[in-house]
Amino acid sequence: MYAAITALLGVTGAVLGAFGLLFTPLYAGAIPVPLGIVVTLLSLPWLVRAAGELDPRPLRAAAPLIGWAIAVFALAFIGPGGDTMLPPTWQSMLFVLVGLGSGLWALRSVLLDENGLPTGRSRERDGHL
Repeated sequence: MYAAITALLGVTGAVLGAFGLLFTPLYAGAIPVPLGIVVTLLSLPWLVRAAGELDPRPLRAAAPLIGWAIAVFALAFIGPGGDTMLPPTWQSMLFVLVGLGSGLWALRSVLLDENGLPTGRSRERDGHL
């Protein structure tokens, strides 16, 4: 049962990556409004934490991040009709960095919680650097 839900979270991560790609190059007049970055920043860590609560093993907890990365890189370089959906702009680079960074941060948090390691200030105070 948990494996099916984790797989569904992986598919949700892939859908999030595809929609993030669609919404990243948005403009309001002449001003870039990279909505895909904001949506990814808010949603991907939540999906990774949810997968980690179901199964804290690294590969299963990372299922949404893996789905997101596969969708983003597949659509970025292959794209429908030979077009690429990830143009070489600062918004695209920020989208990839924010997605990978926030997903890895959430995965790190899951793994630290699972292994019982102290996080944040308690690590500094206890000398676990």
